Amino acid sequence: MTAFAIEIAGLRKSFGDQVVLDWIDLAVPAGTVFALLGPNGAGKTTLINILSTLVVPDGGSVRVAGHDVRTSREEVKQSISLTGQFAAVDEVLTGEENIHMICRLSGLTAAESRTRTSELLTQFDLVSASRKRVKTYSGGMRRRLDLAISLAVIRPVMFLDEPTTGLDTTSRRALWDIILQLKEQGITIFLTTQYLEEADQLADRIAVINKGHLVAIGTAKELKSHVGGEVLELHNAKDELIVTIPTSGSIHDVSQALNELSRTLPQDARVSVRRPSMDDVFLALTTKEMEGTPL
Repeated sequence: MTAFAIEIAGLRKSFGDQVVLDWIDLAVPAGTVFALLGPNGAGKTTLINILSTLVVPDGGSVRVAGHDVRTSREEVKQSISLTGQFAAVDEVLTGEENIHMICRLSGLTAAESRTRTSELLTQFDLVSASRKRVKTYSGGMRRRLDLAISLAVIRPVMFLDEPTTGLDTTSRRALWDIILQLKEQGITIFLTTQYLEEADQLADRIAVINKGHLVAIGTAKELKSHVGGEVLELHNAKDELIVTIPTSGSIHDVSQALNELSRTLPQDARVSVRRPSMDDVFLALTTKEMEGTPL
């Protein structure tokens, strides 16, 4: 694989008159975890669908694992695995049968498939339900099974579209560990997520997309510094949050903010100062009408 697992230049995609992706430029180094954040309808799933050859771009250049998604679709498919937002499993089969089937279809021998199936059932805590029909599974169990199936054969590039949606905290943390283990093996992980903490904990780099435009890209630390050095929070006597203000963190800026607010806020308001979170970054970048320059 090349130094970059994913290379995008000038990517454009529209559906009718609706522009979904507009001049996207992006490069993801091989062997890293990359997170894409954005509100619903921002273009995240469309981008993943283009990268996985499910949707044809209107313009621009897109390469995955060194292969062009238009002219080398089969080579791209052999280099990737994809887990969509909704579990794609056969409800009539058991969990064990689902995994074993995909292993065989992916080219593993019968013996290799049995071994890999056993490993994945254990890894995703599905052993006790392995011989039950999937139609009896809970939503969280189906999601874990779907993720297990996507790992039947390890590919150089993995696309995970909101992989932990519907999982409980324990299952989500377990998947985080699996993602980090895959990264240690040199696998590139490209994920979208609605859990900002997830991107903060896992991703080497994070991009924020809004209305089809990349509005920011960088490490979690770089994106947080874009918001400000410290965040000033004011609460009323009932401990309800009144206002949040990004500041540089300097005494001058904090004092100035407090002086300006003191004329309108109740006298019993309490103040606290904290470091910016990914929530602050997300809100700052997606609630403004902006098409910013990447960090």
